[in-house]
Amino acid sequence: MKEKKDEFESKMLDLTRTARMTAGGRRFGFRTVVIIGDKKGQVGLGMAKGVDVAQSIEKATKQAKKNIITIPIIKDTIPYQTEAKFGAARVLLKPQTTGRGLVAGGTIRIICTLAGIKNISSKILGKTNNKANNAKATIKALKKLKHADTPITNKE
Repeated sequence: MKEKKDEFESKMLDLTRTARMTAGGRRFGFRTVVIIGDKKGQVGLGMAKGVDVAQSIEKATKQAKKNIITIPIIKDTIPYQTEAKFGAARVLLKPQTTGRGLVAGGTIRIICTLAGIKNISSKILGKTNNKANNAKATIKALKKLKHADTPITNKE
């Protein structure tokens, strides 16, 4: 059975080694954050833990496929400005004119590239460098976007 592996591109955003204490010592595991997208307005975020790297990547990719959202893209940008907060992470996304390019750092750049957004300006307003929380805040901001004919000012 052939699944949607051909149309979605995936990128590992973060790989962290985790540990828990047991009577016998430390047990190590891995937490992986994976972003998938088709560069046509669909993007998904998956986060999972596993005993080894391959297992955690596989689980995170499966999770990302379940969490796919559709983003309205007009002229290679988002319809209007949006902002979102997740934990200590705050993200601001602004539409840009054609030709401006991706003015975004790290996490937001990867998500926007896989979503197919070519012109956007963004800023991470939160004081955290946690890639997982910044990614979740970005996805939350993109989820808030409705169709272009209903501009809403998103203030939380």
